[in-house]
Amino acid sequence: MYSWAPVEIPSIPPSQDVPRQLRLHDSSSARTIPVDPVEGPARMYVCGITPYDATHLGHANTYVTFDLVNRAWRDLGLPVRYVQNVTDVDDPLLERADATGQDWEELAEGQTELFRSDMAALRVIPPDHYVGAVESIPCVVELIEKLLPTGLVYQVEDPEHPDWYFNTAGAPGFGEVSHYDEERMAKIFAERGGDPERPGKRHPLDCLLWRFARPGEPSWTSALGSGRPGWHIECTAISLHYLGPCFDVQGGGTDLIFPHHEMCAAESCAVTGAPMAAAYVHSGMVALGGEKMSKSKGNLELVSRLRQQGADPMAIRLALLGQHYRSDWEWSPQLLERAVDRLATWRSLRDLPATQPTEETVAEVRRALRNDLDAPLALSLVDDWAAASLTSGGSDPEGFVKIAACVDALLGIKL
Repeated sequence: MYSWAPVEIPSIPPSQDVPRQLRLHDSSSARTIPVDPVEGPARMYVCGITPYDATHLGHANTYVTFDLVNRAWRDLGLPVRYVQNVTDVDDPLLERADATGQDWEELAEGQTELFRSDMAALRVIPPDHYVGAVESIPCVVELIEKLLPTGLVYQVEDPEHPDWYFNTAGAPGFGEVSHYDEERMAKIFAERGGDPERPGKRHPLDCLLWRFARPGEPSWTSALGSGRPGWHIECTAISLHYLGPCFDVQGGGTDLIFPHHEMCAAESCAVTGAPMAAAYVHSGMVALGGEKMSKSKGNLELVSRLRQQGADPMAIRLALLGQHYRSDWEWSPQLLERAVDRLATWRSLRDLPATQPTEETVAEVRRALRNDLDAPLALSLVDDWAAASLTSGGSDPEGFVKIAACVDALLGIKL
C-alpha cells in the first residue's frame, strides 16, 4: 500500500548546549526515558486507522505527535524507519459498509485516501512502510504458525467457527504495559472490541488471532482455515516483519494501552523472547461536547471538514500543538481561531527588514521538544521572539528565514 508524498524538511544549524537525546514518557515504566537507538536507525511503529471515518482531530493529534518524534530524531541526525498500518478489514468497517450499503473495499480505500490527503495537508512525514491488514495476511498466518509451539495458541471448541485464540493471560509479561488489574482489563476489553464472554476460551482476556469465515464476510484461504486476522495480531505481525523485536517506540493514543498494545506486546514477546518495544508512548484523548471523540458516538470534528471550510492546515496543526501531547483536552472553534492569529503573527515577520537574533530561540525550541515533546513551550518561545521583533525590530536581516526553517523542521509548520 502506498502512503503519501514525502515532506521536504529543511536543515538547520546545530545548537550549543542542548541535550543530544530525545526523552519521552514510557507508559510501561511510567517514566520519561531516552528513546534514541543504541545503534542503527531509530525504529517506530504507530498504529493506524480503521478506515471508515477518517480523519478526526483525535487521529490527527496522534499522528502529529509522532511526527514530532520523527522530526526530533531526524534533527539529531538519526535515520528513521517508520511503520504504520491500516486496518482495512475489521468488524467496525464491515458494519459501517453494511449499514450504508457500500462495498467494504471501496469504503476502506476511499477513507484511506482521505486520510492520506489530510496527513499530506498537515505536513506529516509519511511512513516508510504503510501496510494494510489485507496485504499483511501472509505475515499474520506465518506469525501464528510460529506461535503454535509456545502452547499459547488454541482453537475454541465450536464446530461451526473454531476460531484461533491466543492465551494472552498465560503469556509471559502480560500486564506489563498497562499494569491494570484483571477487573479493569475485563471491563475495557469488553468495551474495546474484545469478547470476554465467548464460550470455549481458556480465559476471558484471551484475544482472537484468526476468525473463521462467516457468511457474507470477506475471508482468505490459509493453513489455519478460511478466515481473516484478528486486530492485535495484525500489528504484531507487521511490526515484527518490518522492524524486528524491541524497536524504539510503539506509539498510539492512550485508548490503545489496553487491550491493543498489551496484547501485541504479549504476542511479540511470546514468539521472540524479547520485548516488543523499548518504550510505549501514548498521546492523550481529544474530546468534543464533553466526551472523547469517537467514531462510534459520532461526536467528531474532521480535518477534511475544517479544510473544506477554508481552514489553513498549518493553523489546524498549530491548534493541535498548543496542547501537550500527553494531555486530554477538548476541541473548540476558539482553539483554531487562536491558532489562526498565531500563524498570522508569525508570518507577518516576513515583512520586517530585520528581527531579534534567533540562535537562543532555536536552541530553546530544540530543548523543549527533546524534553518529552513540550510543543506548547516551543510555540511560546517563538511567540516571545516574534513579539520582541515586532516591538523592537532587531539586527538580523535573515531572522525570519532562520525561524521559518526552525518551525518547519521541528514543528512541521510551513510559514
